[in-house]
Amino acid sequence: MIFRWDAPGCEVAFSTRRGGVSTGAFASLNLGLLTADEPDNVEENRRLLCAELGAAAERLALNRQQHAAVVNRAQAGRRGAPGDGLWTDEPGVPMLKLTADCVPVAVARVDRPALALLHAGWRGLLQGVVARGVAALGGQTRAVVGPAIGPCCYEVGPDVAEPFAARFGADVVRERTVDLWAATERALRHAGVSSIERFDLCTSCQPDLFFSHRRDGGVTGRQGVIGHVVG
Repeated sequence: MIFRWDAPGCEVAFSTRRGGVSTGAFASLNLGLLTADEPDNVEENRRLLCAELGAAAERLALNRQQHAAVVNRAQAGRRGAPGDGLWTDEPGVPMLKLTADCVPVAVARVDRPALALLHAGWRGLLQGVVARGVAALGGQTRAVVGPAIGPCCYEVGPDVAEPFAARFGADVVRERTVDLWAATERALRHAGVSSIERFDLCTSCQPDLFFSHRRDGGVTGRQGVIGHVVG
């Protein structure tokens, strides 16, 4: 099961935990190799997800995510370069960003096909990963904020709440929780994105649909956002 986003000149989808071959805590569409899942299962899950979008799995580009603000140009088949964002205007280069509570974001250029995918954790949001992803594309852009842990479940301490209130507005902090969806939307607007959609699906609240690092105590899989420019 995936959630598709209608992006100009691009195919974009947000995955769930359904539809793969992994078992146990990683059942079933786990996309993360840095888990205790079987690597062959993860690679098959990635192949299945690519097939859903008509993308070539052998050309799939990924980063080594570090909860920072580095955004790289995607290269077909390249994996492991440090970064939390990928972008391309080259057709046929599928990109994948992984999440398990952090915010997956897709940004598409409107006037010509180009796409950026971002992994936005709280550190990356504060460091400006969203602005860097939007700047990499240039031009007029549209964006979507994918499934992530919601304000219902994301309890934080003052070390996170205070800088979020200062950066994105006091109302993104609700008692002891932070609204990552709203913070991400504001980061996108500050970066110049005028059209923004949100799924507002909480990964922690829906164990049948999503993996959640916080809910599952770290023993869990990864969903993500996948996309490519259509040739």
